[in-house]
Amino acid sequence: MTVLLVVVAGACGALLRYLVERAVHLRLGPGFPYGTLLINATGSFVLGLVVSVAADHHLPASVVTVVGTGLLGAYTTFSTFSFDTVSLLERGRLRASASNVGFSLVLGLGAAAVGLALGSVL
Repeated sequence: MTVLLVVVAGACGALLRYLVERAVHLRLGPGFPYGTLLINATGSFVLGLVVSVAADHHLPASVVTVVGTGLLGAYTTFSTFSFDTVSLLERGRLRASASNVGFSLVLGLGAAAVGLALGSVL
């Protein structure tokens, strides 16, 4: 049953990623990968929250598997982050490429830490 739930959650995560990326792209344009940055930061936050709540409230491991691996695994994207970074480099946008790496690292880790902290007080 868990495998089926991971598949369904993965489909939902992929669709959600597409919708968020499109919305951000339409609003802010294609100049910088803001959509990928937002997706990865929010995914890191939610994963931190889920892991913390699961640990503190003894949720079944299947919940973390379905949400973490299924939903968030399909929602977040390291490959798109990597592609965006290399694409910026290829276009000669060294500062934007470095900013993408820096912001992704800081926001991702920060969001995960906030999610973990928030989950521990819930």
